[in-house]
Amino acid sequence: MKYVWVAYSLVWIAIFGYTLLLGSRQRNLERDISLLQKAVHDLLERKPS
Repeated sequence: MKYVWVAYSLVWIAIFGYTLLLGSRQRNLERDISLLQKAVHDLLERKPS
């Protein structure tokens, strides 16, 4: 039974770590999207010379 408990614990640790990784990636994507939106907005607001 000890091996089952160890395997169960490792699976939950892996799930927790993967969740943290996905959260980090999501924050990076949201930051990149925000920067792109700002760049597009700045380009559209620029008046032609």
